[in-house]
Order: sequence, then C-alpha cells, then structure tokens
Amino acid sequence: MASNFSSIPILDWSLTLDPATRQQFVGQLRHAAINVGFLYLSNSTVPQGTVDTLISYIPKLFALPQDTKEKIRMANSEHFLGYSRLGAEFTKGKTDIREQFDFATPHVSRWKPGDPDHYRLWGPSQWPDEDLIPGFKAAMEEYLLQVQELSYAVAKLLSEALGLPPDGLSKFYDSPELMQHRSKIVKYPVVDTSSQSDQGVGPHYDAGFLTILLQASDHRGLQVQNLSGQWIDAPPIPGTFVINFGKAIEFVTQGLARATSHRVVSPKGTTPRYSIPFFQNISLDARLAESVLQFPPEILKLRELRGDVATTESVNFSEFDREPSGKVNLIGRVKSHPDVAQRHYPELFAQIFPQGLPAHGSAY
Repeated sequence: MASNFSSIPILDWSLTLDPATRQQFVGQLRHAAINVGFLYLSNSTVPQGTVDTLISYIPKLFALPQDTKEKIRMANSEHFLGYSRLGAEFTKGKTDIREQFDFATPHVSRWKPGDPDHYRLWGPSQWPDEDLIPGFKAAMEEYLLQVQELSYAVAKLLSEALGLPPDGLSKFYDSPELMQHRSKIVKYPVVDTSSQSDQGVGPHYDAGFLTILLQASDHRGLQVQNLSGQWIDAPPIPGTFVINFGKAIEFVTQGLARATSHRVVSPKGTTPRYSIPFFQNISLDARLAESVLQFPPEILKLRELRGDVATTESVNFSEFDREPSGKVNLIGRVKSHPDVAQRHYPELFAQIFPQGLPAHGSAY
C-alpha cells in the first residue's frame, strides 16, 4: 500500500484562521480524508467550557436510578432516541458491552400521514426529569449546537480539500429547520478479567458525512483499521475531537473520502470509559446515486496513489446506491433496535425480520 497509515494525524483548527496557514490545513485535511479516514482536531470552535460542563454531567447521568432511565427508553420513541440498557446491541453476532443515551439536535418532525416512513426518523429527544439532573438538557443541547456548527465548517473545508467549491457539499443538506443531527453519550464499563469478550462496540462504519467524537475520559479503546487491515489505536488526546468520515461521504465522493472501519475495546482498570459521538446527517431525501460530483484529475489521482483498501471487518450501510439517505439510516436503526421497529414501524420490521422479533438487534 503506497499510503498506509500507522497513526492518526492531528490537525490544528487555528491554522484556518490565518490566510498564511489556511492552505496548510486544507492540505492536511485532504491527506486525512483520502488516505486515513480519521483525524484528531485541536483548537476547534467548540468552547472548552461547553465541553467540560457536559463531561461533568456524564457520571450523574448514568448514576440515575434504573427505573428513571427506563422511563426514557428508546422503545418509547419512533425517532430511536432515548436510553439503551447495557448489552442491548450486538455487532457481528457479539454483544456490545455499552450502556447509552441517544439524543439529537432540537427538531420538529415533518412527518404527516402519507409521507415516507423515514421522515419519522427525526424528531424530539427524550430527556430525564430536569429536577433529577438539573441543567443537563441545556448543557447537552448547547454542546450539540456548537458541534453542529463545527461540522458544517469542516464540511466546507473538506469540499475545498477535494477540489470542489466551498459549497460543493451543501446540496446534500436541507434548510436548517429540516435538518437533525444525532449523538450518543456512551458508557463502556470495565469488563471482568474472566469475560470472554472485550467488545465495547464491534467493527463498523458510520452512516453519514462526518462523525465528531469526544473521548470524554482518558481511557484507550478506540481502534481504526488501516489500509492493510491492521488495527491502529486512537487514544484520547486532551483538547481534541476525533473526526471520521461516513459511508455517505465515501459514496458521494466516489471513494475519495474514506469511511474507515473502527471499533471500541472495553476498558481495563477500575473506571468506565465515556465517549460522546456526534453524527452529522444529510437530507433525508438525498439520493446519492443521482448526485454525481466532478473532481479535478489531480485529486482523483490521489485516490489511485492510495491503492485499494484491504477487506475490512465492517460491511454495514451498503444501500446508498438505491435508497434515499433517510431510508438507509432507518434500515440501520431497525436492524440495531428491532424492538423499537416492531412497535413503531411494523411493516418494515416484518420485511427485515419475517420470523418475528429476534433475540437481539444487530446492524450486521
């Protein structure tokens, strides 16, 4: 492999603020997108105070009584937002040893009778009672809005890095009131030394354009798969986000931007690992196969120089060639959370699970 990698590059957002160094950042972003699929970002636009405030709430969130967490369980939500108990999801046939809450940016669902089912995918979050964890909802929503703005700014620079105009990717987003981006707050508990599995979450790709991850504790665990299939550690670096590219951006850029397979190994030691991934979505109606982008020959040449990617352990989100983005995401949610789908999407549930409710959900 001409451009294999053994570590994740670190990019400094402050370079974008000075015309003298802006192109240096764009070049680094081009390399990260094409050859790695992952990067660390330091000195971002998200205030450190916003980050620190949210992190301070995480132990309190998971320490809420179990019956309080169950009141906002995901099964209540047609939008697949809410609480998932420990071990509720599987990846590649193995339990993901994590407990999590799914939240999203504020949104009023546009769905009305007669609309496609995937319009129902976006809508309001479920929140724990304010009096039990005062200030948490405001802290989370402030964080989400700050990261949302960062994600759009990164997308503009990515357009430039790939030889497109700054608004080259903007056609894949709707107007702000029609957009919603999702996030999780995840707890990976310490696994017992006698456990046969240390799978925090198994090998997978993300679906959308960008994922912006806050590693909210100092535990190692995130690993990414390089071009030859080796697993590379991506340890926490204070003051940074980890950014990776999803299957949608890989598809629409003809494989220029890499969606890189990644996983989380459960923490060792005595304390849990916490993380907060933010998933930047695109329009629910976007049909990526109908949106052909034109790239300069010198950019396409970089894809050739990278070489072919070895077979990875991740195969999810493969329907972008024939379905609108919202349908692709809904299929992924249904596979991962069949109990939610059985309750809220019975027809799609029956298509995907003709034998009825499986013992567990699994994206693939």
